[in-house]
Amino acid sequence: MLVILGSFLFAVGDIMFANPYHLAPGGTWGLSNVLHAIAPWKISFYVICMDIPLLIFGTWILGPKFGIKTVAATIFNILFAFLIEMTWGYYPIIHQGIFDTMPAGLENLVVVNEYSTSLEAFGFTISEGVDKVFYFIPDYLLNTIVTGLVYGIAIGLIFRAGATSGGSDIVSMVLHKYTKISLGTLVIIVDGIITFSTLFIGMFKEGGYGSIHEFTASLRLPINSFIVVFIEGVLIDLVVDGFKKPKTLIIRTSKAAEVASFVKENLQKKSELIVNGDMVVVTLKHADATKLNIELSKLDPECFITVMESKETYGLGYKSLPVE
Repeated sequence: MLVILGSFLFAVGDIMFANPYHLAPGGTWGLSNVLHAIAPWKISFYVICMDIPLLIFGTWILGPKFGIKTVAATIFNILFAFLIEMTWGYYPIIHQGIFDTMPAGLENLVVVNEYSTSLEAFGFTISEGVDKVFYFIPDYLLNTIVTGLVYGIAIGLIFRAGATSGGSDIVSMVLHKYTKISLGTLVIIVDGIITFSTLFIGMFKEGGYGSIHEFTASLRLPINSFIVVFIEGVLIDLVVDGFKKPKTLIIRTSKAAEVASFVKENLQKKSELIVNGDMVVVTLKHADATKLNIELSKLDPECFITVMESKETYGLGYKSLPVE
C-alpha cells in the first residue's frame, strides 16, 4: 500500500506540478520532462523507454538487487502517470489564472518567458492531438515548493516500504561498481546533469536563445529544480525516519549505576545501554531521552551530557537491519 500510494503521489507531482513548469529534479522522470518539452510525447512513454531497459541492464550488471518492490514502484509510477496524462492532461495545479485566450496586458511579458518567444509562451496543449491552446500566469515559487513537498512525501513512502525509485539510480550504481567514486557523489553528479539539461529546452525552441536576457531568464529552470531536490530530500528523511529521531546520550556522572537503573526500570525496555566506570552511553527514543534528562537534573546536577541525534538506528526495537 505504501508503494501504491507513493507511486500515485509521485505521478501527481511530476505530471501536475513539475512538468507544466518544465522542472527536472533529477532521475529519468526529470529527463522525460525535458524531452517532453522538446519533442512532445507522453512522459510515461519516455519513462518506459528508459526505466525498463535500465532495470534489465542493472540486473545484468549488478544482479537482482532491486527486488519486487522496486519493480512494482516502477510499474505503478508509469501506470498512474499514464492515467493522469489521459484524464487530466498537462494542466498546472498552481497558477494565478488560466485563460483560453491571451489576457490583455500580458503580451509584453512574453519576451522574457523561457518557454517560447511567440504568443504561446504561457501556453500548453491539454493533450496530444488537441489544438486548443490555453494560457496561464505561472507562480514559480509556490509551485516549486509544492513540487518538492509532493515529491518528498511520495519518494519517502516508497523508501519506507523498502523499495527504491530505480531509474537513474541504477546508472549511479553501475558507475559505482567500476569507479572509486562514492555512490552518493555519483547520484549528485547524474541528477545534477539531468537538472541542468533543462537549459536545452530554450535551445530547441523556435529561434533558440535570442539574447543573453532570454538565456538568463531560463536559468530559473535548473535553479528551481535544485530547490525541489532540496525540499524533497528533507521530506524524504521526515517520512522515512519521523520527526523525532532517537537520541544517543553520552553521560559522565558519579551516579552511573543509578542512571543505568533508572533507564532499565522506567524507560523503554529495549534500550541499548553501556556503562563503563563513570561513563554511560544510551540510545533512547526522543520522549525517553527527555525523561532521562529530567531525572539526571535530580540525580546528579553536576553531570556532563552530550546529546546526539541518531540518523539511523537498527535493532533492539528500532528499525530492522537492512537485507540485500
